Amino acid sequence: MCGRRKRGSGHDEDFSFVSPVVKYLLFLFNFIFWLIAMAMIAIGVYARVEKHAETALACLSVDPAMMLLVVGVLMFIITFCGCVGSLRENICLLQFFCISLTIIFLLQLAAGVLGFIFSDKARNKVTQMVTNAIVHYRDDIDLQNLIDFGQKQFSCCGAVTYGDWSKNMYFNCTGTNPSQERCAVPFSCCIITKDEVINTMCGQGMQEMEYVQASNYIHTNGCIDKVVDWIHSNLFLLGGIALGLAIPQLVGILLSQILINQIKDQIELQNYNQKHRSDPWN
Repeated sequence: MCGRRKRGSGHDEDFSFVSPVVKYLLFLFNFIFWLIAMAMIAIGVYARVEKHAETALACLSVDPAMMLLVVGVLMFIITFCGCVGSLRENICLLQFFCISLTIIFLLQLAAGVLGFIFSDKARNKVTQMVTNAIVHYRDDIDLQNLIDFGQKQFSCCGAVTYGDWSKNMYFNCTGTNPSQERCAVPFSCCIITKDEVINTMCGQGMQEMEYVQASNYIHTNGCIDKVVDWIHSNLFLLGGIALGLAIPQLVGILLSQILINQIKDQIELQNYNQKHRSDPWN
């Protein structure tokens, strides 16, 4: 049953179980994430309106703009309930906020465990997504920049090997391909030294070379293996990031539960005082 702390006058109403520190700390906590949710919704709407390359983004399985919108709306609703619930001392809203955070935390925990258990299937799914992204490389400039950034950051080329770029119609290595980029790889695959003059055409003809010969000019290893190696080398960093994302949720759950218990105690006190005022013989 929903309940809200009643306010009244009298010396017995001066005492309160509800701590202002907990109450306004929870409000501030929710208000900050409410603003973040508003920003996410605004960015998602802008990206959705301005973005027209639906075919290119389809390779990512989930539209980033839509995902941002959904997450932003959910966060907006949950944090709004937290803000109003803490200010109004409304048990129903606070319970909704607490239960929602708990469900989200458990879902994240389950996703992490399932991802670890079914790591091979997850890897195959990611490989498929990267391969589809390579196919649509020239279809969308944002997707192109994302792939180039990943290949430069991890010193890799393609999903599994540099030969994956033959799956793109522009870089396809068949003799019937009229593209000037036939048998090439993107510039982001090239090995660039600090003192070397940048040659944006350095990827030309690399797919026609043998693995050892091509490795003198480009990164021949695929990005999937490179990312997996990076994850294995930075487990503590990733664990710290995961903990950093979990702490705000746990803090919100803890504060909301403390405030709920304080409001319930206050309601019981008010009911007790009201009963004894109406029946002074008991």
